Amino acid sequence: MKKTIAIVLLSAVLFSCNKETAAKASNGLKTASVDSEKLMKEYTEAKDLTAKFKAKSEVEGKKLDEAQAAFDSDVEFFKKNAKSNGQEWAQQKGGELQQRQQQIQYYAQQVDAKLRQEQGAEMDTLVKSIKAYITDYGKKNGYDYIYVSGDGGALLYGKEQYDITKDIVKLLNEKYEANGKKSASEEKKPETKK
Repeated sequence: MKKTIAIVLLSAVLFSCNKETAAKASNGLKTASVDSEKLMKEYTEAKDLTAKFKAKSEVEGKKLDEAQAAFDSDVEFFKKNAKSNGQEWAQQKGGELQQRQQQIQYYAQQVDAKLRQEQGAEMDTLVKSIKAYITDYGKKNGYDYIYVSGDGGALLYGKEQYDITKDIVKLLNEKYEANGKKSASEEKKPETKK
Protein backbone atom coordinates (compact mmCIF):
# COMPACT_ATOMS: atom_id res chain seq x y z
CA MET A 1 0.00 0.00 0.00
CA LYS A 2 2.85 2.38 0.85
CA LYS A 3 4.52 1.76 -2.48
CA THR A 4 1.23 2.28 -4.31
CA ILE A 5 0.74 5.63 -2.58
CA ALA A 6 4.28 6.67 -3.51
CA ILE A 7 3.79 5.55 -7.11
CA VAL A 8 0.48 7.40 -7.40
CA LEU A 9 2.04 10.54 -5.91
CA LEU A 10 4.98 10.25 -8.25
CA SER A 11 2.69 9.65 -11.20
CA ALA A 12 0.65 12.72 -10.40
CA VAL A 13 3.66 15.02 -10.38
CA LEU A 14 6.02 13.68 -13.04
CA PHE A 15 5.23 15.42 -16.32
CA SER A 16 8.46 17.01 -17.54
CA CYS A 17 11.66 15.10 -18.38
CA ASN A 18 14.14 14.62 -21.31
CA LYS A 19 15.95 11.96 -23.30
CA GLU A 20 18.61 12.56 -25.91
CA THR A 21 17.36 9.71 -28.07
CA ALA A 22 13.73 10.74 -27.87
CA ALA A 23 12.49 11.95 -31.20
CA LYS A 24 10.24 14.91 -31.77
CA ALA A 25 6.64 14.01 -32.42
CA SER A 26 5.05 14.83 -35.75
CA ASN A 27 3.75 18.08 -34.26
CA GLY A 28 7.31 19.12 -33.35
CA LEU A 29 7.02 18.47 -29.61
CA LYS A 30 9.81 16.64 -27.83
CA THR A 31 8.34 14.07 -25.45
CA ALA A 32 9.48 11.23 -23.22
CA SER A 33 8.09 8.97 -20.54
CA VAL A 34 9.19 7.73 -17.13
CA ASP A 35 7.95 4.47 -15.63
CA SER A 36 7.25 5.49 -12.04
CA GLU A 37 7.02 1.92 -10.79
CA LYS A 38 10.38 0.95 -12.29
CA LEU A 39 11.92 4.21 -11.06
CA MET A 40 10.91 3.55 -7.45
CA LYS A 41 12.16 -0.07 -7.64
CA GLU A 42 15.55 0.85 -9.08
CA TYR A 43 16.32 4.18 -7.38
CA THR A 44 18.80 3.52 -4.57
CA GLU A 45 17.39 6.16 -2.23
CA ALA A 46 13.88 4.70 -2.58
CA LYS A 47 15.24 1.21 -1.89
CA ASP A 48 17.18 2.51 1.13
CA LEU A 49 14.06 4.22 2.45
CA THR A 50 12.06 1.02 2.09
CA ALA A 51 14.81 -0.99 3.82
CA LYS A 52 15.01 1.56 6.64
CA PHE A 53 11.32 1.25 7.45
CA LYS A 54 11.34 -2.52 7.05
CA ALA A 55 14.12 -2.68 9.67
CA LYS A 56 12.22 -0.33 12.00
CA SER A 57 9.10 -2.44 11.58
CA GLU A 58 11.02 -5.63 12.38
CA VAL A 59 12.49 -4.09 15.57
CA GLU A 60 9.06 -3.00 16.75
CA GLY A 61 7.62 -6.38 15.73
CA LYS A 62 10.15 -8.15 17.95
CA LYS A 63 9.19 -5.92 20.89
CA LEU A 64 5.54 -6.76 20.32
CA ASP A 65 6.31 -10.47 20.00
CA GLU A 66 8.17 -10.38 23.34
CA ALA A 67 5.31 -8.55 25.05
CA GLN A 68 2.80 -10.99 23.56
CA ALA A 69 4.88 -14.01 24.64
CA ALA A 70 5.07 -12.70 28.21
CA PHE A 71 1.33 -12.07 28.15
CA ASP A 72 0.62 -15.57 26.81
CA SER A 73 2.78 -17.05 29.57
CA ASP A 74 0.83 -15.10 32.20
CA VAL A 75 -2.46 -16.28 30.67
CA GLU A 76 -1.30 -19.92 30.96
CA PHE A 77 -0.29 -19.32 34.58
CA PHE A 78 -3.70 -17.76 35.20
CA LYS A 79 -5.53 -20.73 33.66
CA LYS A 80 -3.56 -23.22 35.76
CA ASN A 81 -4.07 -21.36 39.03
CA ALA A 82 -7.52 -19.79 38.69
CA LYS A 83 -9.42 -22.59 40.44
CA SER A 84 -6.94 -23.11 43.26
CA ASN A 85 -6.62 -19.39 44.11
CA GLY A 86 -10.32 -18.68 44.25
CA GLN A 87 -12.88 -16.60 42.41
CA GLU A 88 -11.79 -13.21 43.79
CA TRP A 89 -8.18 -13.78 42.70
CA ALA A 90 -9.35 -15.02 39.30
CA GLN A 91 -11.51 -11.93 38.75
CA GLN A 92 -8.72 -9.57 39.78
CA LYS A 93 -6.04 -11.29 37.67
CA GLY A 94 -8.46 -11.72 34.76
CA GLY A 95 -9.12 -7.98 34.77
CA GLU A 96 -5.39 -7.24 34.89
CA LEU A 97 -4.75 -9.58 31.97
CA GLN A 98 -7.54 -8.03 29.95
CA GLN A 99 -6.08 -4.57 30.59
CA ARG A 100 -2.60 -5.76 29.54
CA GLN A 101 -4.00 -7.26 26.36
CA GLN A 102 -5.64 -3.93 25.51
CA GLN A 103 -2.36 -2.10 26.20
CA ILE A 104 -0.47 -4.43 23.86
CA GLN A 105 -3.08 -3.92 21.12
CA TYR A 106 -3.01 -0.15 21.62
CA TYR A 107 0.80 -0.10 21.47
CA ALA A 108 0.75 -2.15 18.25
CA GLN A 109 -1.71 0.28 16.66
CA GLN A 110 0.32 3.31 17.77
CA VAL A 111 3.57 1.87 16.43
CA ASP A 112 1.95 0.99 13.11
CA ALA A 113 0.42 4.45 12.75
CA LYS A 114 3.70 6.16 13.67
CA LEU A 115 5.73 4.11 11.19
CA ARG A 116 3.18 4.69 8.41
CA GLN A 117 3.18 8.43 9.12
CA GLU A 118 6.98 8.65 9.16
CA GLN A 119 7.35 6.60 6.00
CA GLY A 120 4.63 8.59 4.26
CA ALA A 121 6.31 11.88 5.12
CA GLU A 122 9.72 10.68 3.95
CA MET A 123 8.24 9.18 0.78
CA ASP A 124 6.45 12.46 0.02
CA THR A 125 9.74 14.32 0.39
CA LEU A 126 11.45 11.81 -1.89
CA VAL A 127 8.72 12.07 -4.53
CA LYS A 128 8.93 15.86 -4.46
CA SER A 129 12.69 15.75 -4.95
CA ILE A 130 12.31 13.31 -7.86
CA LYS A 131 9.69 15.54 -9.44
CA ALA A 132 11.94 18.58 -9.10
CA TYR A 133 14.88 16.68 -10.55
CA ILE A 134 12.90 15.43 -13.55
CA THR A 135 11.43 18.89 -14.12
CA ASP A 136 14.92 20.41 -14.19
CA TYR A 137 16.14 17.58 -16.41
CA GLY A 138 13.30 18.18 -18.85
CA LYS A 139 13.94 21.91 -19.00
CA LYS A 140 17.69 21.49 -19.50
CA ASN A 141 17.21 18.95 -22.27
CA GLY A 142 14.45 20.73 -24.18
CA TYR A 143 11.49 18.46 -23.52
CA ASP A 144 8.00 19.74 -24.04
CA TYR A 145 6.34 16.90 -22.12
CA ILE A 146 7.40 14.03 -19.95
CA TYR A 147 4.66 11.51 -19.28
CA VAL A 148 4.34 8.98 -16.49
CA SER A 149 3.75 5.30 -17.11
CA GLY A 150 3.34 2.48 -14.62
CA ASP A 151 0.65 2.01 -11.98
CA GLY A 152 -1.44 5.14 -11.72
CA GLY A 153 0.44 6.75 -14.59
CA ALA A 154 -1.04 9.03 -17.20
CA LEU A 155 0.42 7.07 -20.14
CA LEU A 156 -1.17 3.89 -21.40
CA TYR A 157 1.23 3.32 -24.28
CA GLY A 158 4.51 4.76 -25.44
CA LYS A 159 7.24 3.51 -27.72
CA GLU A 160 10.20 2.17 -25.82
CA GLN A 161 12.51 4.67 -27.51
CA TYR A 162 10.78 7.46 -25.57
CA ASP A 163 11.25 5.76 -22.18
CA ILE A 164 13.94 7.64 -20.24
CA THR A 165 13.47 5.77 -16.96
CA LYS A 166 16.92 4.14 -17.07
CA ASP A 167 18.57 7.51 -17.69
CA ILE A 168 16.70 9.14 -14.82
CA VAL A 169 17.42 6.25 -12.42
CA LYS A 170 21.13 6.33 -13.36
CA LEU A 171 21.37 10.10 -12.83
CA LEU A 172 19.40 10.05 -9.57
CA ASN A 173 21.57 7.21 -8.22
CA GLU A 174 24.74 9.09 -9.19
CA LYS A 175 23.44 12.20 -7.44
CA TYR A 176 22.47 10.18 -4.35
CA GLU A 177 25.88 8.50 -4.16
CA ALA A 178 27.67 11.80 -4.79
CA ASN A 179 25.97 13.15 -1.67
CA GLY A 180 27.72 10.46 0.36
CA LYS A 181 24.87 7.99 0.41
CA LYS A 182 25.49 4.40 -0.56
CA SER A 183 23.04 1.62 -1.07
CA ALA A 184 22.67 -0.91 1.72
CA SER A 185 24.33 -3.58 -0.43
CA GLU A 186 27.37 -1.36 -1.05
CA GLU A 187 27.75 -0.55 2.65
CA LYS A 188 27.86 -4.24 3.56
CA LYS A 189 30.66 -5.09 1.11
CA PRO A 190 33.91 -5.85 2.95
CA GLU A 191 36.91 -3.76 2.04
CA THR A 192 39.54 -5.59 0.06
CA LYS A 193 43.19 -5.12 0.96
CA LYS A 194 45.68 -4.40 -1.78
